[in-house]
Amino acid sequence: MASKLKVTLVKSPIGAIPKQKATVEALGLKKLNKTVELPDNDAVRGMIWHVKHLVKVEEI
Repeated sequence: MASKLKVTLVKSPIGAIPKQKATVEALGLKKLNKTVELPDNDAVRGMIWHVKHLVKVEEI
């Protein structure tokens, strides 16, 4: 496993259910096509799994 993940918001969460919108915000993604670097741990992986249709993930 990599030590960091690069997560990019590629689809708008406007039509998503409220829990998914909150997850996207908790990942630190506020605008479309913005990227954040997050630690690669089980908590972050679980959050990404729930919104995998909205984000693109790369291992660093």
